[in-house]
Amino acid sequence: MSDETPLSLEFVGTATTVLRLGPFTLLTDPNFLHRGQRAYLGKGLFSKRLTEPSLQPAQLPHLDAVLLSHLHGDHFDRIARRELDRELPILTTPEASRRLGTWGFAGAHGMSTWETVELQEVGWRLRVTSVPGTHAPAVASRILPPVMGTVLELDQGGGPPFRVYITGDTLFRPWLRDVTDRTGPIDAAVVHLGGTRVLGLLVTMDGEQGADLVELLSPAVTVPVHHDDYTVFRSPLPDFLDACRARSLPTQIRPVRRGEAVPLRPGPPARS
Repeated sequence: MSDETPLSLEFVGTATTVLRLGPFTLLTDPNFLHRGQRAYLGKGLFSKRLTEPSLQPAQLPHLDAVLLSHLHGDHFDRIARRELDRELPILTTPEASRRLGTWGFAGAHGMSTWETVELQEVGWRLRVTSVPGTHAPAVASRILPPVMGTVLELDQGGGPPFRVYITGDTLFRPWLRDVTDRTGPIDAAVVHLGGTRVLGLLVTMDGEQGADLVELLSPAVTVPVHHDDYTVFRSPLPDFLDACRARSLPTQIRPVRRGEAVPLRPGPPARS
């Protein structure tokens, strides 16, 4: 794969990113609520947004697909529901796909764990694989929806693919080792953090759990997201950075501000 091949992440906010992988452009977890608005988390729970996203739907580039880890108001909100193209492929959990279908999103596709969908352009292939995650301890499994992570494998033929792992809103579990055991080594990981607490329960990775995951899977590049946008986030980015530094983890950590882009390819972490 050429060093000129686009491999970048543009950060919009929360877990919303624009991924440019070769000829493919994907949107993750579309959340366009404005600062001060509230996201609905289900079961009567809400959280207020503290930040402003860098883009709105009308400003997005042409998209090949949307990756949606689960259907929560801070991952697919009322603005996305109103303004996104209803024919756009949305790769998500079966539960989220059924709900999106009732909203008229004909391109929604529910993926079972380890299912793979392929996108193709001339000379290129992007394999999208749904990988496991868990959003809550067992005691709270009925409160929060099922979640999935995603592994993206960009392949031009003639060499190993470039792999990007998007964790989704999962807690750390040792069985996440299956991600690399089944798909291969990870070139870049997009890690959902925040230490989100709902009814006092931890439901997304805090800084220590995020470091646990990086230590377990050893991605060459790590991009932390989902850590400062809502009132339910309790573990700020420095928690993760400090935990990784204390363990001397061999990954290139690339924090990214809203509206900026970072390269996913290992090497000098210059922003674009």
